[in-house]
Amino acid sequence: MRIGISIGDVRGPASPADLVAQVRTAAELGYDTVWSSQAFGWDALTSLAVAGTLVPGIPLGTAVVPVPQRHPLVLASQALSVQAATGNRLTLGVGAGVAMMVTSMYGLPADRPAARMREYLTVLGPLLRGESVAHEGELITASGQVAVPGAEPPEVLVAALGPAMLRVAGELAGGTVTWMTGPRTLAAHIVPAITRAAESAGRPAPRVVAGLPVCVTDDEAGVRERIAEQFGLAGRVPEYRAVLDREGVAGPQDVAVVGDEKGVARQLARLADAGVTDYLASPFGTAEEQERTVRAVAALI
Repeated sequence: MRIGISIGDVRGPASPADLVAQVRTAAELGYDTVWSSQAFGWDALTSLAVAGTLVPGIPLGTAVVPVPQRHPLVLASQALSVQAATGNRLTLGVGAGVAMMVTSMYGLPADRPAARMREYLTVLGPLLRGESVAHEGELITASGQVAVPGAEPPEVLVAALGPAMLRVAGELAGGTVTWMTGPRTLAAHIVPAITRAAESAGRPAPRVVAGLPVCVTDDEAGVRERIAEQFGLAGRVPEYRAVLDREGVAGPQDVAVVGDEKGVARQLARLADAGVTDYLASPFGTAEEQERTVRAVAALI
């Protein structure tokens, strides 16, 4: 199981210098990938371009970019720009977005997310390959081409939790990215469903990138209480509530990877046993807690 690490907003407010420092530390410690999430601050792709151009070598990924507010022509241009700027190190993770946010913040429709994602990917794929598209579909219209010299098409992953989206991810993408999804659900639901879909489409075995907060600490109970406070909203959002219910837990605090060095190692081994190909470590806590966590998790790579 590869181990990557998140950078930027999910770990707290970050300046450009902070982003570069986080990526440089990850590269020096041997992390397999650095991942940037789209939240309410840094643009995920821009943050990778900023830091990735200054830190060579380490693979980069988005986990994830919501697509409702980015037309396929726009996203293809952004992704290929990052590819050209960073020497083609990008994995492009995309998602349908949290429905409540898509409708309330952007005034966009959030119904039929799997159907929208399927159509979106049928347009995005050719654009990433530099091909011209002329698509007038039920949900998307796109006409044009994107050409960025030196850019190769990135691998695309799809945030998928439910059966319909997992079929889309398995059939049309290189795998999935999950968030707040525990090992029981990964082993019994996520991995089997997306693997069946990929096999039926004649595609290679999919990547399964499992993102979870992590904190190496001697105060497990206290940290889990803080995670419950910070990520409590996820426990009430239908998309995440569904996988938490599958796991049989109350909230994000119960699936987070928390404990001392040996406890965290055991929890990561359980993810690997579940069929996870990539663990996305999202360090949680104070600067001191994150420092201990970053180095302890790196020791497991």
